[in-house]
Amino acid sequence: MLKPLGDRIVVTFEELEEKSVGGFVLAGTSHDVTKTATVVSIGQGVRTLNGELVAPSVAVGDTILVESGAGVEVKDGDDKVSIIRESDILAIVE
Repeated sequence: MLKPLGDRIVVTFEELEEKSVGGFVLAGTSHDVTKTATVVSIGQGVRTLNGELVAPSVAVGDTILVESGAGVEVKDGDDKVSIIRESDILAIVE
């Protein structure tokens, strides 16, 4: 398991396959502006200039919307995960 540092968050992106009316599979990243992801692990947060720790606003297990192309894709054992910054998160899906 990866343990991110600072305001970084480890997520797994949901692979969604969309089909057109004719049944053709559309390319996943060519038309998406946002992606849905699940939070796997979070860092401790960032420190302000005064040294106070500001905790991340997401929790492990949250479903979030992330900008397409954000973060760095890495392998954690056999799993493919991405490490993003908290500022790349657009919204928490409830």
